[in-house]
Amino acid sequence: MNNLGVGARERLRTVTLSVFPSKTRKSQTLAEAADWLAVGVAASLPWSTSATGILIALWLVAVLPTLDLAGLRREVESPAGGVPVLLWLFGALGMLWADVTWSERLGGLGGFNKLLCIPLLLTQFRQSAHGARVLCAFLISALVLLLLSWTLALFPGFPWSANAPGVPVKDYIMQSIEFVLCAFALFDLAFGSGRAGRWAQVAGLLALALVLLADVFFVTTGRTVLLVLPFLIVLLGWRQFGGRGVLGAVLLGVVVAALVWTASPYMRQRLSASITDFHAYLATDAPNSTGLHLEFLRKSISFVATAPVFGHGTGSIPEQFRNAAVAQSGAAAVASVNPHNQILAVAIQIGLAGAAILAAMWIAHLALFRGATLIDWIGLMIVTQNIVASSFNSHLFDFGEGWLYVFGVGVTGGIVLRQQDHDPPLQPVPEP
Repeated sequence: MNNLGVGARERLRTVTLSVFPSKTRKSQTLAEAADWLAVGVAASLPWSTSATGILIALWLVAVLPTLDLAGLRREVESPAGGVPVLLWLFGALGMLWADVTWSERLGGLGGFNKLLCIPLLLTQFRQSAHGARVLCAFLISALVLLLLSWTLALFPGFPWSANAPGVPVKDYIMQSIEFVLCAFALFDLAFGSGRAGRWAQVAGLLALALVLLADVFFVTTGRTVLLVLPFLIVLLGWRQFGGRGVLGAVLLGVVVAALVWTASPYMRQRLSASITDFHAYLATDAPNSTGLHLEFLRKSISFVATAPVFGHGTGSIPEQFRNAAVAQSGAAAVASVNPHNQILAVAIQIGLAGAAILAAMWIAHLALFRGATLIDWIGLMIVTQNIVASSFNSHLFDFGEGWLYVFGVGVTGGIVLRQQDHDPPLQPVPEP
């Protein structure tokens, strides 16, 4: 090779690159594929568990070779990316002291595994300029679902095999969460458009947001999302107008709640049924929905009390409930695999130490979205709804809600970090 002239070496290099594409070109192609696969994941989340799972697997295959190792290390060393990894590591260690089969231990770790994708997504969308595509894909997909939901509600004979009235796919909990997140993102956009004087745009955004919320109030209501709504209303008021906004949000929320209660027989029936179930559980230990949630809560607290620091080990939840259901009757005889509380789902397995890491992860993610942009608001909503909803669900361990959190935090967090990287540094004020 050294004996070749400069011209010959250049021709050889040109021929080689034409036959074997450069590593950079391959990496760029994979990076673009990873971005589009993330778009596919977001679009499929409201619709199909199978499609989402396949797309996530393909996304991992595409994204891993493209990530800058120094950038990935930076995210893992940050609170937002590192604390989820720490929680996974503690879950993995928890398998060592679990008194269940290895199959159950690995099954328990499965709930933690998705957390490892958070630093990957932070790294990807800190590098990529296409994060907004992912968010737009989710919004468009949710709006198509909204259209189908209203179609099924207004035309019961429509040829579609629904899981429940107004719920074309998956379940009402996931659907309600998706619609509420989209509605409050549109509210924030409407405020921005109002400040810019684009009143026709404001009217369209508000109308679309209200149609999303109307589906939640009049078509299919998740009781969990009703607890999330007050927090989002107050946060939006604070974000837009400070202390006065909080007071206005509270008053507006009370008025809206009264109007919905008056106008929606469906909402009244849902809440009345919950109250009836609660009294039936207290009186007869009836195994209804509300009674089972309360029974699982009572048992879960007792499980944590018997192993408070490091828990019973990863994968131990089903065994704990099976043992507690022996020789019982009514709601107490039901052996669950889910305590329906995220903090307890972690604490049963890896103790209060694990629950403290979970809380630290939520705090780190709240701190990541302390800015004033629309992307910050979307990220803040995703974390807030997960914290509130986790009082009555183990959403991080559930498939749809868990991946919604992981991709929501990872994509929006990556966009926020990219914006911070590209913002011009503040210049010092010259002294007079």
